[in-house]
Amino acid sequence: MVCVQEFGRRHVSARLEIEVHEPLEMVLQVAVGDMPGASRRESLTVSRDGEFLAPAEVAVPGEGRAHVLTVRPGRVLVEYRAAIEGRAGPPEVNEADWLTYLRPSRYAESDQLVALAHAEFAGISGAPDLLAAVSSWVGTRLRYVPGSSGPTDGAVHTLLRRQGVCRDYAHLVVALLRALDVPARVVAVYAPGLEPMDFHAVAEALVDGCWRVVDATLLAPRATLVRIATGRDAADTAFLSTYRGAATLVGTEVMAVLDGDLPADDVTRQMTIG
Repeated sequence: MVCVQEFGRRHVSARLEIEVHEPLEMVLQVAVGDMPGASRRESLTVSRDGEFLAPAEVAVPGEGRAHVLTVRPGRVLVEYRAAIEGRAGPPEVNEADWLTYLRPSRYAESDQLVALAHAEFAGISGAPDLLAAVSSWVGTRLRYVPGSSGPTDGAVHTLLRRQGVCRDYAHLVVALLRALDVPARVVAVYAPGLEPMDFHAVAEALVDGCWRVVDATLLAPRATLVRIATGRDAADTAFLSTYRGAATLVGTEVMAVLDGDLPADDVTRQMTIG
């Protein structure tokens, strides 16, 4: 069963402050992804020392919308806002998804977890039960500890340390599902109700021809999530990437709120991000 809940308008925003030390190429992934079936009003401004810049939007098929620009040294300010009315339809599924999201990737080393996954989840049949079991297993074995992981830590490292943040939970869920021959991927989202507020990461699993969201952190109701970027792991979904130069991320501010009360979330029910 696909759980669809109706609720009020969602408001999201992000503010990044970046000190650029050497000329570089900057890639931003803070804009809400395409949401067919929903209405979106948004604005994105990028400035360097008060001078407005014009990033080029690049649509990455199946992943989201990136904004790319060349920046000279100085203080860069990125400000994004969006209001979303309604829910988007389920994301499309194509044959390439099976090939892409069953394979091990840099941060989701599923090939190293095959024996563990089959031992821990032996005898569980049916997609809903399997997704719930993997989510519960990861959620009960990891501790959510802000600042406990580094940008290059993958699922195996997270499992050994038994702690991490949302992206670490998502990577471990994805790696275990792929080890069980279930296509899975990471999604960067805005998450109304998240505490502390920040960019959030969840997993999606391809089950019965539809992408279902899995969030082992249980930190925000899945029904209200707003998709930013989708990919194999965090390498495809980073909110900021820089190339051929040097920069320091000075600060970030993220906001995601819902008009009205947050809905309840029954983790045993299948949901799609909309």
